[in-house]
Amino acid sequence: MNERPELLAPAGSFAKLKAALHFGADAVYLGGKNFSLRAQADNFTAEELKEAVSYAHARGKKVYVTANIFAKNADFPALADYFRYLSEIGADAALVTDAGAFALARQVAPNLALHLSTQANTTNGHAAKFWQQQGAARVVLARELSLAEISEIHAMCPGLELEAFVHGAMCISYSGRCLLSNYLAGRDSNRGACVQACRWKYSVRPLQGGAEQDECSADGARGCGFAGGYSAEEDARGTYIFNSKDLNMLPYLSDLRRAGVCSFKIEGRMKSVYYLATVVNAYRRVLDGTLDLAAAQAELCKVAHREYTAAYALGENAHTVAYGDSQAAGTREYIADVLEGGEAPLVQMRGRFRAGDELEVLSPSENFNRRFTVSQMCGEDGAPVEDAKLVMQKLRLRTPFALREGDILRRAAK
Repeated sequence: MNERPELLAPAGSFAKLKAALHFGADAVYLGGKNFSLRAQADNFTAEELKEAVSYAHARGKKVYVTANIFAKNADFPALADYFRYLSEIGADAALVTDAGAFALARQVAPNLALHLSTQANTTNGHAAKFWQQQGAARVVLARELSLAEISEIHAMCPGLELEAFVHGAMCISYSGRCLLSNYLAGRDSNRGACVQACRWKYSVRPLQGGAEQDECSADGARGCGFAGGYSAEEDARGTYIFNSKDLNMLPYLSDLRRAGVCSFKIEGRMKSVYYLATVVNAYRRVLDGTLDLAAAQAELCKVAHREYTAAYALGENAHTVAYGDSQAAGTREYIADVLEGGEAPLVQMRGRFRAGDELEVLSPSENFNRRFTVSQMCGEDGAPVEDAKLVMQKLRLRTPFALREGDILRRAAK
C-alpha cells in the first residue's frame, strides 16, 4: 500500500474532470452514457471517455469508470462491449456492483482492474475477502462502517485496497440502495435515475373523513397512508424527515489512513465545478499539510451544504438526519472562471459582479484566498465594462498578481 493516500474526486463532465485535477485530485471517477448510477449527470460519450483517460494519464492521474447499475439480462450484451472498450482505452478500473457484471468483466476484459462499488454494501471482512478472491483490486466500503470496523476489514484482507467516502451527500438508505425514488416518481435510483425524494419537504396530516390514520405527503409526490401515531412538527421551512446530513471526514483523515484506507473519495458528480474545486482544494491542502483544519473547515462552508456529520466513523450515530432544512447557502458566491491566466486574465462570468467589487481567488497556487478589487474590465471587443451582468460573458480584468488558467473567482455572499 502506498504511503500517500489517493484523493479521488467525482467528474460528472469534462469541465469537472479538469477542475478536479487542477485542484489536486489524484484520480477521478466518472460515468459513460450508460450503466452509471448518475444518469442525470452530463457523463461521457465513448470518445470522451477515451479523451478523459488520455488527459488524466498525461498528467499522471487515474480514471475509474462507473458501471455500477443493478444490471438486468438485457444489459449484458452491451455491458460486454463496454468492458472491452474500457480495457482498450486504458481505463484504470471499472466500478461494478452486480455480481454477474463483475464475472462478465473478468471474462471479457481480464486486464481491466475491478473496484467493487459501495452499492454492494460491503460491511465486513468476510465479504471483502470473498470479493478479493473473485479478483477485486479494491472495495469501496459501505458508508455505515466505523473506523474500528474498517481496521478489522483491513487486517482480514491484506493486499486488498480499501476506498472510503470522506465528503459529500449521504443517502438516507443503506449505502444508497433505495426504492423510494422508484415508488414516488417512477425513477429507479438503482438504475441511475434517482429523483432524490429523500430531499423533499414532507408534511404529516390527518386523512380526510376522520379516519384514524395519517397521511404523509411530499412536494411533487403522491400521498402514502400509514397506520399508527407518528407525528411530525413543521415550521415555515417544512419537515425534512428523510434528509441526511452531509459527510465531512476532514478531522479523521489520519485515522482513516491508519485504519487501512488508501483512497479518500469525495461524492458529487452532480455538483457544480465551484463546489468540486472548493472541496478538492480543501482536502488536498489538509493532506499536504499546507492548510490547518480550522481554515479547511471554513473553506468547506464556502459552498452550499447541509449540516456536516462524521456519520458512523466513531460508532453508531443517531443524529445523521438534517431535520432543519434541505441545504444551507455557502459563505461565498461563484463569480467567474479563469480561462486564460496572467495579470490581465480572461474570465467567464458565472455570477454578476461590478467594478469596485472585492473578489477572492480559489487556486491550488500561492494565490489561494488572495483578494483584489476589480478596477478595470472590458469585453472581448475591448470596450470598458462596469457591470458584468451578461450570462457567461467573457471579460478581461486587470489584477495585481497573475492568475492561472483553471482558477476561480468568488465573492463574499450578500
